[in-house]
This record gives sequence, structure tokens and C-alpha cells, in this order.
Amino acid sequence: MTTARAVLTIAALTLREASRRRVLLALAVLTVVLLALSGWGFSRLAAESGASTLTSGEARLTASILINLVMFGFSLIAALGTAFLAGPTLSGETESGIALAVLARPIRRSAFLLGKWLGLVAFGSGFVVLAGLAQCLVVWATVGYWPPEPATALVLLAVQTTALLTLAVLLSTAVSPMASGVVAVGLFGTTWVAGVVGGLGESLGNDAVGSIGTVSRILLPTDGLWRGAMHAFQDPSALAQFGGEEVEAFPFLSVAPLTVTYLAWVVVWVAMVWGLAAASFLRKDL
Repeated sequence: MTTARAVLTIAALTLREASRRRVLLALAVLTVVLLALSGWGFSRLAAESGASTLTSGEARLTASILINLVMFGFSLIAALGTAFLAGPTLSGETESGIALAVLARPIRRSAFLLGKWLGLVAFGSGFVVLAGLAQCLVVWATVGYWPPEPATALVLLAVQTTALLTLAVLLSTAVSPMASGVVAVGLFGTTWVAGVVGGLGESLGNDAVGSIGTVSRILLPTDGLWRGAMHAFQDPSALAQFGGEEVEAFPFLSVAPLTVTYLAWVVVWVAMVWGLAAASFLRKDL
């Protein structure tokens, strides 16, 4: 079996295994609940707008903020699901001896790890894209709002999931499956909080506090990718209506799209973390 074929086979088996785990049922239930709640909320927004309680501009601004809020919920669900799926998928097979049996064929450890990673990426990215698209359709059906760049936003959410999953894979080569999931999700939340704190610092003109968000988005790019997705989801007029530098302090509005330089850094970051995971896996006792 060639290396490329082995990688694709392992990826397909990993994707099939992930779809059979109970985490898929948990993700599906959480997604349906969030879609139902957001659908009810947006329908109430439409009713308020129809009753002239809100102007059309206020309704679009509110819809823009709410869709970012709901999409953050989906990104959190994806983070929880993929982080706690990566550990058992990799560590579980190494501890049970299944990986040793597969690697005896022989298949290089790096190819085995790449196949596992690709399968998990396909699972996590597929979930967040489908769930995000369903949410966009719910918003369009209830309030008639369609994001200006939905494809860009969904791709960025998929990349965010990939970045966190890559970190979880690295952690799973060094610590227990449960610990790797807890640490990955903890870092995800910490980075988001650091981004909010940094935004508050920038709105207050405090460069020292503002740099907290910048540094955190470099060390772990999940929050930076999330902010790029928010900018693609929100109405272009939202920033003007919210007004001034205070926008930086609001966690569900994004001031600017991501730069090419930052996107390039994300690619480099994922490659570096995956390389560290491969090096750690090569030294791991099976």
C-alpha cells in the first residue's frame, strides 16, 4: 500500500469511527437545540421589527450582532466536540494496541498521524460548515438577513476548528485523552477572553492591555480566526451604527477583516504544531 493510499484509508476509517461515537449524537442534539432557540429569538426580532418597534437599521444591527453570538455558540460546540474527540481517537488506539498492529504493516507513524488528523479535520470542519449554513438559513427565513460573506465566514470557522484540533492532537500525544481535551478547550476560552480584554484596552486607549489580545491571537489563532468570521457575518453598516472606538470593546462585532499576513501565519502555525505532534508521536512508546 502506498503512503498516500494509507493516509486516505486511515482518514476514512477515522471519519467513520468519529461518526459512530456518541459525541456525534451530542453535537447533533446541541446543534438542534441552538438552532431552535435562535430561530425563536430571530422570529421575535422579526415581530418587533414588523410592529415598528425597531427601525430597519436597528433590526439589521441587532440581527448582525445576534448571528455572531449564535455562531460563537456553534464554534464553542465544535471546539468541545473536536477537542474531546481527538484525544480518545489517537490516545485510545495507542493505549489499546490497535495503533501498534496497524503500524506493523508497515505504515510510517507520520502517515498514520496524518491520516488521523485529516479524518478529524474533515469531521470537525464538516460539522461547523453545515451547522453554520443551517443557522444562516434560519436567520434568512426569520428576519430576511443574509450575511455579506457567508462562504468566507464558514471557511474561517472551519480553519478555527482545524487549528484547535491540531493543538488537541499535539496534546494527546503527550497527556491523557481527557487532559488533552480539557487543556485544548481551556486554551480556546482563555484566548477568547484575552481577545475581549484586549479589545477593552484598545477602546480605552491602553496599549499595554490592548496588546494582550494581539499576543494571544498570535500564540493561538482561534480568536483571530473567529474575529475574521464575525466580520464576514456582520452587516457592513453595523460598525457605523454602533459608533466610534467603543466597537473594540464589544465582543460580538469585528472592526476589520483578517490580513493576508495573519492568514499566512495561521497556516505556518498549524504546520508547526502538527510537526511538533508528529515529532512527539514518533517518540511515543506504543
